[in-house]
Amino acid sequence: MRQSHLPDTQGKGIRYSMIDLNNTDDIASLLHHVVALALQAGKAILEVYDGPAFQVTHKEDKSPLTAADLASHHIIVKGLQQLTPGWPVLSEESESMSYETRREWPIFWLVDPLDGTKEFLKRNGEFTVNIALIEGDIPIVGVVNAPTSRKTYFAARGFGAFKQENNETSPIRVQRGPAGTTRVIVSRSNAADEPELYTRQYGKCEFVPMGSSLKFCLVAEGIADIYPRSGPTMEWDTAAAHCILDQAGGSVIAADGVRLKYNKPSLLNPRFLAIGLPDSSRMEIEI
Repeated sequence: MRQSHLPDTQGKGIRYSMIDLNNTDDIASLLHHVVALALQAGKAILEVYDGPAFQVTHKEDKSPLTAADLASHHIIVKGLQQLTPGWPVLSEESESMSYETRREWPIFWLVDPLDGTKEFLKRNGEFTVNIALIEGDIPIVGVVNAPTSRKTYFAARGFGAFKQENNETSPIRVQRGPAGTTRVIVSRSNAADEPELYTRQYGKCEFVPMGSSLKFCLVAEGIADIYPRSGPTMEWDTAAAHCILDQAGGSVIAADGVRLKYNKPSLLNPRFLAIGLPDSSRMEIEI
């Protein structure tokens, strides 16, 4: 990934009017800053993860909350507000925002500061930091950092999709697996995604269990073919990795057969299918 071609913000921020989201240099600069922010948040998460026993509380929806969620949230929100003043930031750990307010946003950041808190609590390493930029109802920038594996996936509209690992950055692209076998990503923690259902629909399947938004990333880099999701997800769970899969040549299709959309009246996603198969195979898939 190219280094920033814009002056370092140092808290001053890059204003919307100064960023051409169709300009490769501006996108490269923006990605450079957001990747650095995701890495900083991931480091804060690992300080909790690798430390002594930590307290777990629960939010109103009964989902778990840890000091790592909050540390990552504060780092990302502060960093994005400095980077792009005037662009709203909606994080999973932010106060709820009404649709009446959100629908006036032409562009905004959508953040899951710790996606896969259940995996974090199980200490299996399958959790991520997700940062997405939404324009209209489309994720146009996405960064996913996996702190334990030291992998970072990132993409932007018209820029392509990439994986950064061991200080090396390489482009990623969806790929078809072995003939006659469909490689299916299944959620490690969601019982609604039962492998038997997919065997009946797709025939011979190879199942790959995974947590967090890494499921999309495995499809994006060609390790899996599809990720069907019938269990509940929120927009911040999917947006960053959705952008990465799009730019890697895949797509995410909702239950109504159209692209999964964002900034909906309800932030709860419908059932969807993340696809990395060639176009000729997509028509055979039902959600």
